[in-house]
Amino acid sequence: SLAKVKSEEKFQFERLGYFCVDYDSTPQKLIFNRTVTLKDSWVKVAKKGGI
Repeated sequence: SLAKVKSEEKFQFERLGYFCVDYDSTPQKLIFNRTVTLKDSWVKVAKKGGI
């Protein structure tokens, strides 16, 4: 569970990007820093009328 994460652990949040746990995080207040943003290719498809 995310309540037990340690500083600098890395995660991918689905369709958002890759995140790293901040040093200032606490179990009561988790802080995630985005390290990489994922490209949303569905936006282009939707604009072209593909969906």
